[in-house]
Amino acid sequence: MTKADLVAKISDKLGIEKGDVQATVESFMEEVKTSLESGDNVYLRGFGSFIVKTRAEKTGRNISKNTTIKIPAHNIPAFKPAKVFLEGVKSNVEVN
Repeated sequence: MTKADLVAKISDKLGIEKGDVQATVESFMEEVKTSLESGDNVYLRGFGSFIVKTRAEKTGRNISKNTTIKIPAHNIPAFKPAKVFLEGVKSNVEVN
């Protein structure tokens, strides 16, 4: 599902114009992004959490030059689904 598909479904379900729904969805995504960039996690009860994870420093390899490089510690965004959400997906989605 794309953002356009999501906007269309919400618009049809609630009877709100697609432009208004699109602005709402984009505003939501921007707020989540801004919160994570400032180091604040976003918790949506019953859905999940958008969190900032810290990856530790590690040693990697540059295969083309056959050298080792240090990859510094860094933060990445992550999503942790709520238990209710996770169980719903586990029980309803067929394993490929």
